[in-house]
Amino acid sequence: MKIKFAAYALALFTILSCNSNAQTKKLSLEPKKGKAIAVFAEGCFWCSEHVFEAVVGVDEAISGYAGGTTKNPSYEQVGSNNTGHAEAVAVYYDPNIISFKELVNVFFASQDPTTPNQQGPDRGSSYRSIAFYKNAAEKKIIEDKIKELTANKVFANPIVTEVKQVTDFYEAEDYHQDYVKHNPNQPYVKGVSLPRYNKFKKTYKGKLKPNH
Repeated sequence: MKIKFAAYALALFTILSCNSNAQTKKLSLEPKKGKAIAVFAEGCFWCSEHVFEAVVGVDEAISGYAGGTTKNPSYEQVGSNNTGHAEAVAVYYDPNIISFKELVNVFFASQDPTTPNQQGPDRGSSYRSIAFYKNAAEKKIIEDKIKELTANKVFANPIVTEVKQVTDFYEAEDYHQDYVKHNPNQPYVKGVSLPRYNKFKKTYKGKLKPNH
């Protein structure tokens, strides 16, 4: 059993018992006019969602699953590490305010990209680090950032982040959305999500929304 599951198994069981018909759905990655969408996986999507939604220029971050082959996977299926999917976020943003390059900076500033199949206390391939791209220009931005971080020895160990083209993104069950906001006193949130976010706030050089 994954450590993250152990921290909140009872709460999750209660949620699922009340919502046995919870479903995931494939999300369109075609943005509205004047907007853009980026997808990242960096461990627990509760943490990632809270981080990206704090950044100026980001309209919304949606928790979900990406990087695998199983269609409409459930949280339990992804957590089994047999679907190929990782917990991920689809970041809806205004490219006139924030660039994809800056979102990549956020991505690397809010995680440890050197731990294979692990982020903090969470272990398994569903918690691996993946920077997704939609085109060649985005791929180059990610690869250039990895080269920069490596050359500057920002991390003590080699970066293991996957650079992968995004194909499908499945929106996670409703109870995962805005989880930190709705469950600030949940043990995992207090012990992992919020400390990770606070660490990001201290080191990130970009613009953050006030009172987030």
